[in-house]
Amino acid sequence: MALKATIFKAQLQISDLDRNYYGEHALTLARHPSETDERMMVRLLTFALYANEHLSFTRGLSTVEEPDLWHKNLTDEVLLWIDLGQPDVRRIAKACGRSKQVVIVSYGGRTADVWWEKTAADWQRFANLTILNIPFAATKTLAAWSERQIDLQVTISEGQIWLSHGEDHLEVTPTYWLRPD
Repeated sequence: MALKATIFKAQLQISDLDRNYYGEHALTLARHPSETDERMMVRLLTFALYANEHLSFTRGLSTVEEPDLWHKNLTDEVLLWIDLGQPDVRRIAKACGRSKQVVIVSYGGRTADVWWEKTAADWQRFANLTILNIPFAATKTLAAWSERQIDLQVTISEGQIWLSHGEDHLEVTPTYWLRPD
């Protein structure tokens, strides 16, 4: 018997001073049985970083042809493609040809560092690609916050991310490994 996804509900209150975006989002996240709490919470953090009214989660791990999140316009054109983890260069090359902007949100501590060291030169040819890394300590804290009902307040200013979950607070400073010119 196949295992089913676990459903999580998230309330996100976002104040992004860098993009002048302020919004509240009631989100439903389906966590695939093979997905960890850490990865799911990185998806949620990534949503907050790139939030807009058209950003959505995709079928994710169960579908190779789709990213983890994307923003499509009314004509089904992909404006923003976001992958998590350490994707293959061929996959991202296709995404860069298909989307106006592509983002890789890397995480995983030493695993992410090794991936970057091995592939850094391969990414330089993509003019519409951004790669950022979320620190290991931050993703571990986020994983501990994983609950079936999640309420997060997110403030983003000057590249810093402040998250509040109940009485707990977390400051995250992503490292940008690659940015378009």
